[in-house]
Amino acid sequence: MLTRDLISNSIPYLHLDDKVYHALQLMNDYHVAHLPVVDEEKYLGIISEELLLHSDDDNMLNQLPISDGGNAVQANEHFLKAIQVAVQNKLSIVPVIEDKQILGIVTYNDLLRNTSDFLSLDYPGGLIVLEIEGRDYSFAEISRIIESNNAQITQLNSFTDPETGIMQVTIRVSKLEISDLIATFQRYEYNVKYYFGEEHYENELKTNYDNLMHYLKI
Repeated sequence: MLTRDLISNSIPYLHLDDKVYHALQLMNDYHVAHLPVVDEEKYLGIISEELLLHSDDDNMLNQLPISDGGNAVQANEHFLKAIQVAVQNKLSIVPVIEDKQILGIVTYNDLLRNTSDFLSLDYPGGLIVLEIEGRDYSFAEISRIIESNNAQITQLNSFTDPETGIMQVTIRVSKLEISDLIATFQRYEYNVKYYFGEEHYENELKTNYDNLMHYLKI
């Protein structure tokens, strides 16, 4: 999915001759902490609520420092790039531009919602987190283990700690009952850091039930 597909045109832009109080009012009305500043349709940069709150209400925006255009994303970039920009710069909105012209805005909430869809978080299934030495990582072997247990990978993400070289692999699989998968990974000497599936909740319920029965017998 490209950033152009997530554009919202309902949030207004600011202009250099707008006053601080007007910009703050718009941010309050649209529940955002940032807004883009434009000259006609040319994107100039972003201004933050924090900066405005430390300025005189009657000042015009052309009297204030406006961040450069580095906080925007191109319309043809993947929406994950917009998430990266939002997180790195702590933005509530990310402007979408093309040839230095602003096309619209993507809100942080919309990015989170689409990330949930992208990661198939609403799709039923289990989740397994492995810790692996980077040099030992093999997608082919992980895939073979999962498929040998009558499941499929629906999502896989990895992160490598730059200091230790340890890779954390997060895998979503197509079935909830994953005790057989966990046992197979452990048999192949994988470090299963976390797992969440049907048996996790069943085991928790069983433990709570056993504790209750033990209590009632006392």
